[in-house]
Amino acid sequence: MAENTVQTTGDLTKVKPYGDTLNDGKVEMAFTLPVPYGEEAEECAKQYVKKLGFDEPSVTYYHELAPGFTFFVVYGAAQQTIDYTAIKVPKVEGNVFDRVECGEWIAENIGRDIVVVGASIESDAHTVGIDAIIQMKGFHGHFGLERFKNVVAYNMGSQVPCEELIAKAKEVNADAILVSQTVTQKDIHIMNLTKMIELVEAEGLRDKIIMTCGGPRISHELAQELGYDAGFGPGKYAEHVMSYIMQEVEKRGWQDKPEIASR
Repeated sequence: MAENTVQTTGDLTKVKPYGDTLNDGKVEMAFTLPVPYGEEAEECAKQYVKKLGFDEPSVTYYHELAPGFTFFVVYGAAQQTIDYTAIKVPKVEGNVFDRVECGEWIAENIGRDIVVVGASIESDAHTVGIDAIIQMKGFHGHFGLERFKNVVAYNMGSQVPCEELIAKAKEVNADAILVSQTVTQKDIHIMNLTKMIELVEAEGLRDKIIMTCGGPRISHELAQELGYDAGFGPGKYAEHVMSYIMQEVEKRGWQDKPEIASR
């Protein structure tokens, strides 16, 4: 009987996409070209994928979206590799605790409630992100901060002017501000986040409030580039946010400084 020679482990210094077998480089991609539906369109898609650097392009599906526009699903084999071992990604440091552990940790190490204020700012009318982090029901089986013990969370909703969010943070002596940005067309989220941090600095509050932001196109690296303390993107939930905030409160020695003016 022939031995099974299928390779099950790869070289992490030369990583390629996995399709049917290891290192075959197979990739599925979907895109629209502004060309009329037909066999010429199919060939156009194949040639375009070849120019992207993929071998063996195969159009598995194509459909007319509207006159002069055709949608494609294409498979191809990538040739480029990535050295996974050389990748360095800036990320939020510290331990991540679950909801119950966060409440217990705050009681033991902070000795008071941690106060946070969050909103989707400026023109962003979407609350899905800030609701997932703050609302009691949370998202995807992860309860929001309203369900956490020893945490007081204020959700101001959507389209909140930066000035109002800052005013609320001052009113309730917030330890942290959570800024959510879902809409990203024309990099509007960058402009909104920049405006927020500039106003906080102008108020003289930058070192007195922990500034965090989150959204589908937010990374910790981007957040820090914009002047925030931490950023939370896809796959992050309330426990990730609170784990960071509570450890940062302890690190800054704010246990006995519930009022912003005293920090």
